[in-house]
Amino acid sequence: MSDSVDTSESSDILAGMPDVDVFSALANPIRREILMRLRQGPRGASELARGFDVGRPAVSEHLQVLRKARLIREQPRGRERYYHLDPRPLAKVHAWIEAFDRYWQKRLAALEDVLNEEAKK
Repeated sequence: MSDSVDTSESSDILAGMPDVDVFSALANPIRREILMRLRQGPRGASELARGFDVGRPAVSEHLQVLRKARLIREQPRGRERYYHLDPRPLAKVHAWIEAFDRYWQKRLAALEDVLNEEAKK
């Protein structure tokens, strides 16, 4: 069995579908949990579907959204499909959050300055 991921079939399928914004894909808690599970390594669709309060068809729809957002890759292995995390699109999220982190760091530093000045009085 090869470790390379065959994306030709899924790329053909995805070619006709509009991309999904990474933020939209992350908006759903089931999709976020799927990504958390995939951090541990590739998982089969059946394994990923276990433990959710929705049926397998709903989980398949969530997997399709994650594929459209390019957050996961699909690899057929016999009758099962395995999914791999692709964290590259998360760089957009990181950059967005980082801007707010810098904002709050500045605000907290300014608050610390004010509190230090008040303590000196």
